[in-house]
Amino acid sequence: MDQAIGIDILRHRRLLRLGSGILLCAGFLGAAWGINRAVRPGVDAADIVVAEVRRGTVDNTINAAGVVIPVHEEVVSSPGMSRVARVLAKPGQQVKQGELLLELDDREIRLALESLKEQLAQQENKVATLGIEMEQKLKQTASAIELLEIDLQASRALRERNRKLRESGLVSGQDLLTSELNVQRNEVQLRQQRALIEDTRRATAGSIAAAKLQQAILQKQIVRQESLLEQTRVRAPFSGMLTSLVEEAGASVAAGQLVARVSELNNYRVEATLSDFHARQLEVGQPVRVEQNGEVLAGRVHTILPEIQNGSIKLLVDLEQPHNPMLRNKMRVDVNVVTGHKADVLVIDSGTAFNGKGRQPAFAVRDGMAHRTLLELGASDGKVVEVVSGARPGERFIVSGTGAFKDLDNIRISQ
Repeated sequence: MDQAIGIDILRHRRLLRLGSGILLCAGFLGAAWGINRAVRPGVDAADIVVAEVRRGTVDNTINAAGVVIPVHEEVVSSPGMSRVARVLAKPGQQVKQGELLLELDDREIRLALESLKEQLAQQENKVATLGIEMEQKLKQTASAIELLEIDLQASRALRERNRKLRESGLVSGQDLLTSELNVQRNEVQLRQQRALIEDTRRATAGSIAAAKLQQAILQKQIVRQESLLEQTRVRAPFSGMLTSLVEEAGASVAAGQLVARVSELNNYRVEATLSDFHARQLEVGQPVRVEQNGEVLAGRVHTILPEIQNGSIKLLVDLEQPHNPMLRNKMRVDVNVVTGHKADVLVIDSGTAFNGKGRQPAFAVRDGMAHRTLLELGASDGKVVEVVSGARPGERFIVSGTGAFKDLDNIRISQ
């Protein structure tokens, strides 16, 4: 005979069925969650950098590569073709103004100088000789004039005597004419001799002037050769650092070749190089930020060099702290030229996820997910970038590289 199943047993069976259903649902959900994690791509939170949109200020800057150079630098060149005779200093050492750095072979310059001095002495002798010769000619001419004056007086006396005798008929007309012609001849000779004095003086003065002009030319050449001779002893033009020097004794140097360079100590500026694409945005006086190893120095554009080489333009930047101990000659630095300033705008930290201005994809981070969206970016100073549209204050975006998932719409962020 069948017996009725107890209430406790029925209750127990219902609980077993309910528990089995719950476990089955939990298993199903767990499997779905596992499959979802396996299929949906994700990124580790430690592998990305996330920044928050906020209000702030941003400078529009142009990036350039810079190198630290001395404000004052002078080079010393070889005065002519020569060779290094003796080296007395080394690059990198501090030198004082006038200190002897090296000596060049000066034999050819000395020979040329001696030749010029000999030519000058010849011209001096020529001037003296011309003066003596002129004095002798003038003396001879003066003596000839004295004799002609005596002859003229005698011929005039004879002419007067013949005139009186002609009136008495004691001399012929031919004799009177002869005496008159003698007077005229003596007068002509006297005028010629007197003119000869002036001609002699003018001719000699011209020769002396030519000789003195040659003297002056030779003296200038001598001064130049003496200057070249002095330049063979290469000295520091001012006190500073010897940054370059021809160190090899016996080395040949060409005329005009740099043999030494001296730079001013602890007084620097920056030479920046950037693409000529930005040339129209550059102006003298623009603020500049110079960065090196996290330290920032302020400056301003001093000179925009007009020449463009290989698509690049150069600037000279004056620093507010040109004596900063961090600066070293030829040190490479990052230069940011400020072309504009914006205040109270939306900004976000700059990163490799952003590429210049304009609309571009970005990943907004919400609830453990990164969602692809579009941002319009504006000015940037290398540290923050302006967000023109596409975001609100407080929203967070991935600012590190997104190349691994740039084509996806959603990315799971694992903690």
